[in-house]
Amino acid sequence: MLANGIKLKMSETQGSSYTVIEGLKEVPELGIDPEKVENTTLADTIKQYEFGIGDAGELEYKFKYENSKTTSSYRTLRKLADAKAVRYFEQEYPDGTTVRFSAQIAVKLGGGGVNSAIEFTLKLALQSDLEFTDPVAL
Repeated sequence: MLANGIKLKMSETQGSSYTVIEGLKEVPELGIDPEKVENTTLADTIKQYEFGIGDAGELEYKFKYENSKTTSSYRTLRKLADAKAVRYFEQEYPDGTTVRFSAQIAVKLGGGGVNSAIEFTLKLALQSDLEFTDPVAL
């Protein structure tokens, strides 16, 4: 499956309808890297480990920069970042798989050079678990 068609949506409150954030160009990996915790006893002959709590890593989304309207994604997200707002997000894959979570928002405007497109990065600080929902089988 190609990544084309992935959508990132946002909502002010949990359970309300989500609005698509326009201009999405790149999405991060979603999942948890659990910390490996050493738990060896004196009777063990080799170190023993178990998984501890996980870290979702950096949730950074790349967007096309466009700021000509009051409803532009960059302007909307930058104002939420300035307010240190937490919002609810849903990432939807082309096959119908969704991942929901809440996160605090930060925005960084990218640099540029000759013949290069300007982008901005939406960086999210996770505030909840990642809730995966599989698509409905036909």
